Formats: sequence, C-alpha cells, structure tokens
Amino acid sequence: MTAEKTDAPAGAPPQQKRDFLRRLSATPELGPAILLVVMLVVFTAINPAFMSLNNISNALTFTVELGLIALGMTLLMTSGEFDLSVGSVFGFTAVVMWTLINSTALGMPLSFLIAMAVAMGIGAVNGIFVTRLKIPSFLVTLGMLLVVRGSALWLTSGFPQRTWDAGDQWLAEVLVGSFCIGGDGDFCTGGLRIYMSLIWFVLIALACHYTLTRSRFGNWIQATGGNPAAAKNRGVPTRTVKMVLFMLTSALAGLAGIISSIRVSAANPNSGTTYELEVIAMVVIGGTALMGGRGTIIGTVLGVLILRLMRNGIVLIGVPGLAYNIFIGAIILGMMALHSALERRHNEGT
Repeated sequence: MTAEKTDAPAGAPPQQKRDFLRRLSATPELGPAILLVVMLVVFTAINPAFMSLNNISNALTFTVELGLIALGMTLLMTSGEFDLSVGSVFGFTAVVMWTLINSTALGMPLSFLIAMAVAMGIGAVNGIFVTRLKIPSFLVTLGMLLVVRGSALWLTSGFPQRTWDAGDQWLAEVLVGSFCIGGDGDFCTGGLRIYMSLIWFVLIALACHYTLTRSRFGNWIQATGGNPAAAKNRGVPTRTVKMVLFMLTSALAGLAGIISSIRVSAANPNSGTTYELEVIAMVVIGGTALMGGRGTIIGTVLGVLILRLMRNGIVLIGVPGLAYNIFIGAIILGMMALHSALERRHNEGT
C-alpha cells in the first residue's frame, strides 16, 4: 500500500508534462509567437534602432491598416470563404468619401457613413453571389475586385482625390488623431506616438476575439467552416453567417482605406493593390485554417506584426526592399510546414 502511494505521485508529473506539451503543440499561435520573438531578437541584434520608440511608433502606424482587413478576413476564412476584393474596396471607399466631400455639401461625417454603406453593400453583393447562386467565393470576389477597382478609376479619371481639408475635422481626429507618451514637442522627440487608429484596431481585435471564442455566433462561424452540411442540419444559419462576414470584411477594408487616406492625405484609386494577398498571408501565418473551421484572432495579430515588422526590419538592416517578397514567401512556406507538423503530432498523440 505504501509503495503504491509513493509511485503514483512520481509518475504524475511526467504525464502532466506530456499533456501540457500536447496542448501547447496544438495551439496555432505557438509558431507565429516563436517566429515573432526570434525576428525581434535578430533584427535588434543587427540594428538596435529597430526597437527604438520612434521606429516602433512608425511600424505600428502602418500595421493598423492591413491589420483591420486581416481581422475581418480571419472570421471570413474561418467560415470557409475568401474575399479577394478587399484591396480594391480599400481604395474605392476612400475615393467615394472624398469625392462626396469635394463635390457636395454633405460634410465629412455623412460622407463617411455613405462610403461605409457602399463598402458594406459590396460585401452584401459578394455574399449573395456566394450563398444564393452557389458560386465559389474565389471567383466572385476576383470579379468584384475588377469591378470595384475599375469603378474607382472611372470615378476619379485615374487621379487621386484632394484630402487636405481633413485637418481640423473632429472625425479625422477620432480616426487618426495622435498623442505622445513620454516625448517632447510636436515630433514627440524621445517618446512613443500613438495614433487613434491603433486604438481602434485593438478594440476591434478584442471584439472579434470575443465573438469567435466566447459567443454563439463564433460557434456558428467555426461550424459553418468546419462542416457546413452538419452545421445546417443542426440549425446553424450558414447563409446568414457568411453574408454578415462578407459585409463585415468589406466594412473593415473600407474603414482601413479611409484611415489611410486621412493619414497620407491622398485618396488614390490604385491604393490597396495586392493587399488581398498580403492579408491572406497574415491570416494563414497566424494559424487560421486555409479551408475553414479553425481561426484565431490572436494568431492573426501575430501574423500582422510579423509581416509588417519584417518589412520594416529588412530595410533597417540593409536588405534591399525589393527582396521583401522573398522573405514573405519563405515565411509562408515555413509556417505552413510548421502548422502541418504540429497538427500531425497532435493528432498522433505525441
């Protein structure tokens, strides 16, 4: 009796350790988290300026815009669909808003609402074609990409819209205003400049994470992407889920485009070109399943940071900016191999 009581605790820790390692290996965020840490260490070791407050502030500013689109794309891909039109919606929504501001007396707030409604309408059309006409989202959104991009070019005759009137408007301050932490002067010397767009990104990311992991709608999203037929038989409104997600993804792409236009003082009809591919790469690197059924907002945020900080870091360490796509392609292939290996080990129980 005494021997048995002594042996049981001795055997428990190794088993608990193995269970912990299995759970850890099944976590899709593990790979991108490790890659992000390694990347930060390597870039900082080569050039300490990489972790300076000024560089961090600049990197976060550019991160937000693609990050907003990636949040919507994560939910949409978890449901088993894609949206290749987000890059064109990014450019078109800003063009619509600034065309209204420059050519009418509507004002910025009302023009903003109309432009956002247009973006959601584009998402609704995508959703109708996919859910009602049963056309694959790849083909639908590829066609929509061309329609929306062409509309932006036709509306502007290919020229950027004037945006410098945004300076003193309250809505512009709400969307892209900034404040300084620990710095001095207008240039925030020696401090960290935080833009309101970053605050919006964090709040929307938290809302998406809660929705996906803690709400009934999040369960519906994962069920729709995992096994649509079974989900439908259990009463999940799969069509409604996809419609809402297409509209949300387009709305976030439109919001990102408007934020970008205010920040750079230009509403260019060609802005957002190829963003759709970079956004999908961020989502996939973060651990969201390509075919649907599993998604992670935390992983997507890590994926966004990896790609945007990678672009920033390779320039600081002296690598030609044209080599960026080489790094991105290598990261995508490497992360796919890692996700596959970890999932295989988890399924085999090792």
